[in-house]
Amino acid sequence: MFSQLNQNVRQYMLVTFNYWNFTVTDGALRMLVILYFYDLGYSTLEIALLFLFYEFFGVVTNLVGGWIGARLGLNRTMNVGLAMQIVALLMLALPASWLSIPWVMGAQALSGIAKDLNKMSAKSSIKTLVPADAQGALYKWIAILTGSKNTLKGAGFFLGGALLSLIGFQYSVAAMAIVLIFVFIGSLIGLKADLGKAKTKPKFSEIFSKSGSVNILSAARMFLFGARDVWFVVALPIYLGSVFDWDHSAVGGFLALWVIAYGLVQIIAPKITRLTSGPAPDGAAALWWALALAVVTGLIAYAIQNAWHPEVVIIIGLMVFGAVFAVNSSLHSYLIVSYAKDDGVSLDVGFYYMANAMGRLIGTVLSGWVFQVWGFSACLWVSFAFLITTTLVSLWLPKHKKHVTDQ
Repeated sequence: MFSQLNQNVRQYMLVTFNYWNFTVTDGALRMLVILYFYDLGYSTLEIALLFLFYEFFGVVTNLVGGWIGARLGLNRTMNVGLAMQIVALLMLALPASWLSIPWVMGAQALSGIAKDLNKMSAKSSIKTLVPADAQGALYKWIAILTGSKNTLKGAGFFLGGALLSLIGFQYSVAAMAIVLIFVFIGSLIGLKADLGKAKTKPKFSEIFSKSGSVNILSAARMFLFGARDVWFVVALPIYLGSVFDWDHSAVGGFLALWVIAYGLVQIIAPKITRLTSGPAPDGAAALWWALALAVVTGLIAYAIQNAWHPEVVIIIGLMVFGAVFAVNSSLHSYLIVSYAKDDGVSLDVGFYYMANAMGRLIGTVLSGWVFQVWGFSACLWVSFAFLITTTLVSLWLPKHKKHVTDQ
């Protein structure tokens, strides 16, 4: 038993290491693309469209990737994700004259597929490494993986802004590709071949979840992440630079600190939710935390619309939003792994993250369009409407009928 535990811990550490390295490059690449192409004169809607394929193929990847992971093993889906991110980065390392909109959208499509293959593989693999009766431990492991990932994504935002200022766009993406090549080699050697592989080969028709709990949670997740991205992804960086006149390093640094703090809150989310929902949370906890986030967002939107100390409101309000959003995200990440069936876990997790990617896709496109047409406060009001929808959907999430063990 002890040797098996050690083996599981080693696999968890390798999965997490892969996920961490990938996440830094993903965060840095997003900031690099937004700031670099804004400098080139692209409008916010055009920048949002650069991420259109990134988000769209994330939807497809999560839907199909869970099925592939269940049939072939999560080690293969994780390694394919790393390889595709390397190719995407090298595509963007070409001379600036080659970086047409279709070319960048193609590279972003590869990056989107890679990101969601990597994330689905990492989250699904935890289910296979934690005993079924240890729901408290599962929540903690998921919170650590998710929170540390977002902390490093924040570091990636800062890295992207700093690298753009120091060495330029092309050298930045080339350097990140080189780092991932070494990570990829280590992953090929170290990951178990049967990690997450289903005992029976699932049919392609099983990519759509048959679980009511998974479907409800997926709908809530779609609106939750749409609510974040509709103002955070494109509108906020451009708003900080164009209205407050912040430079690239300031924008990247501030958003980096926000995502780092957000990730740290995710890590301690089990301790926060323990105060209201016991060792392992249920649908009721997700409902109340979604409502709290809607209230916070509505207050920020009202203050910005009335031009009430906008810079102070953005800085403080974004921190409060990030903390409450982090708890929501961590709760959802635990609940999906808890709801997913043990055999072929990646099927349910893949379907759920398909909804997550759909929310990001909707939020990203709306972020560029709504900001360009109606302004920043309108983005916040759309976010508020999405969060009210998340709250209403969460009414149907299952509640605990009996005590869940804490291990």
